[in-house]
Amino acid sequence: MAEAVGYDKEVLMKKIQYLELEKRSVETEKYKLERRLTELEREVERLRSPPLITATVLDVLNDDRVVVKSSSGPDFVVSTSGFINKEDIFAGVRVALNQRTLAVMEVLPSSKDPIVSGMEIIKAPNVPYSLVGGLERQMMEIKETVELPLKNPEIFKKIGIEPPNGVLFYGPPGCGKTLLAKAVATETKATFIKVVASEFVKKYIGEGAKLVREVFKMGREKAPSIIFIDEIDAIGAKRTDSSVSGDREVQRTLMQLLSELDGFNARGNVKVIAATNRIDILDEALLRPGRFDRKIEIPLPTYEERVDILKIHAAKMNIKNINIEEIARKTEGASGAALKTICMEAGMFAIREEKDFVSQKEFEKAFNKIFEKTKEKSSMYG
Repeated sequence: MAEAVGYDKEVLMKKIQYLELEKRSVETEKYKLERRLTELEREVERLRSPPLITATVLDVLNDDRVVVKSSSGPDFVVSTSGFINKEDIFAGVRVALNQRTLAVMEVLPSSKDPIVSGMEIIKAPNVPYSLVGGLERQMMEIKETVELPLKNPEIFKKIGIEPPNGVLFYGPPGCGKTLLAKAVATETKATFIKVVASEFVKKYIGEGAKLVREVFKMGREKAPSIIFIDEIDAIGAKRTDSSVSGDREVQRTLMQLLSELDGFNARGNVKVIAATNRIDILDEALLRPGRFDRKIEIPLPTYEERVDILKIHAAKMNIKNINIEEIARKTEGASGAALKTICMEAGMFAIREEKDFVSQKEFEKAFNKIFEKTKEKSSMYG
């Protein structure tokens, strides 16, 4: 009898343990379902909420109200939600408005064309002036025009003058225009934004002008910054009375660029540098004072400058018995880019011959290779 009672007790204990496990499982499932129900209720509430209207802040008033321009057109004076940080609201920022009360409900991120985001943007490039061979006079001018206003704007205020508004580099290709712009961005610790002007030429009406606006807007957002427009002749050529829609769109883009240049503060922390190989075809409106006040020629390097450029590139190489002066004499008429290519080709010849250093022999081979190609091209075209 005692054995039967003990057996029944053991069975009951097992049933109790099983029921407790079942209870825990049901409670866990209940908790999951309640959490899912809460999420679904929030989603339903979100879907039931009225749509918001996008707007741009025009002015911030003293009584926590703002003047906005709605996407539908008219301007409104509206209040702001207490959940918004007041420091996030300033002129030009995009906001979302309640459809009924038009109150500012949230601050939206600024919209940028994806093409703008894909441009070359370097936060403080690492190109010191020591990497720029020659160009001493040009470096002095760019320091006065770009570096000094960014680093010491008060000196212009004391004298009572405005610094030059923009800088235009012109000269043959491969002579260091982009390198010099990166060098001044490095010295001023400014964001370097490079855009090739041909990227402003778009298929549809207004796209090019919009892209110009967004590039300059991004320059202000990332200030201090230097906007470098390469090959500006792609949109800045002299205007004609052409009836072709493509030409008219290029002219609209040029007008937007002129407008942006006019709206710039010369003492501000955004500087504009442009470069071209054909200054002779640029529109007079682009060259007039107040837009590009400084026009700096970047010519082909002289003998002394070629020596400096070759020394800069050779300093990174493992060389033996090199006569840099002799190489510089032979490379008359070569650009800085061509001299860099000669150094690279000399290194490639050394690698090909399984040597761990570069000698005069490799430089001679590189010189002959580069200049033979140049002669062949010149004979083909003329």
